[in-house]
Amino acid sequence: MSYGQVPHAVCSELCPVGTRRARIKGRPSCCFDCVPCADGTITNQSGALDCTLCPEEYWSNERRSRCILKYVEVLSFEDTLGIILTAVSLVGASLTLATTVIFLVFRHTPVVRANNSELSALLLLSLFLCFLCPLTFIAEPTAWSCMLRHTAFGVTFALCISCVLGKTLVVITAFRATLPGVTQFGPVQQRIIVYSCTAVQVFICILWLSITPPYPQKRHNNRKIIVECNTGSDTAFYAVLGYIGLLSGMCLLLAFLARKLPDNFNEAKLITFSMLVFCAVWIAFIPAYVSSPGKYTVAVEIFAILSSAFGLLVCIFAPKCYVIIFQPEKNTRKHVMGKVPKSEL
Repeated sequence: MSYGQVPHAVCSELCPVGTRRARIKGRPSCCFDCVPCADGTITNQSGALDCTLCPEEYWSNERRSRCILKYVEVLSFEDTLGIILTAVSLVGASLTLATTVIFLVFRHTPVVRANNSELSALLLLSLFLCFLCPLTFIAEPTAWSCMLRHTAFGVTFALCISCVLGKTLVVITAFRATLPGVTQFGPVQQRIIVYSCTAVQVFICILWLSITPPYPQKRHNNRKIIVECNTGSDTAFYAVLGYIGLLSGMCLLLAFLARKLPDNFNEAKLITFSMLVFCAVWIAFIPAYVSSPGKYTVAVEIFAILSSAFGLLVCIFAPKCYVIIFQPEKNTRKHVMGKVPKSEL
């Protein structure tokens, strides 16, 4: 040591940025360990005694030397998953429009006339809206979009299943009208069953929006912010799903009971199969919805909507469109009513 130099003792070097000092028990105060800052905290100068907590919207970088904005996770139209779901949604809507055009062009043929034009038109309209519903689930949610997405989904599917229920009742009564005490299920009765069943769902949705409406919320999860719609009331959300399940269960039961109608008039069998697909999708949806994280929760709900809508469109309308376009010789009243000899089939 040179003359005039102040003596000093250093046990540990200064802790670098991103760490804090931790004293070693039983050692002098100049002896310490350098402990890395925990996630979400930083130090931006050497020798810091404590780490500083980042603001709520921020997270620490890898070196724990500065706070950076958290990544916002939301299913958007620019996201690969969002693009795929949007494309599938538009394809479904386009197929529904194409089916509507086919039914309009061939509206005077036996297959279309036997399929009940008014109910078919309402069913196709509701399916078209069901395919467009997923578009309200994509992009960052707002107060209006959160309310729209769940209520639009509930009402359009209630209308859809109500139409299927009406078609099922038409099929049953059409082939049992010759029995004593059985009358035809006419247009007035059809409208009553469709609009009354849909009105119940509308009433549930109005109560939901009036008492505890859905709203957007942000969940902070380490390095990301998950932007999603809170249902507001899980009871109301599952009430909407439960009512759709009740209607589909009634359709499935009635269609199953009517499965032994004449072979060529297979409307009841098509409805049965479509309801089986519909119920299977939504039974699988609930556990997947509960267990999916972040934006994948929304993706699971969209997938369930699209799958069930495609199931109804394909199962109910695809066979009829196939007969109309590719097998016009079977588009006759005798064939529709099952009065064609087996040798001619």
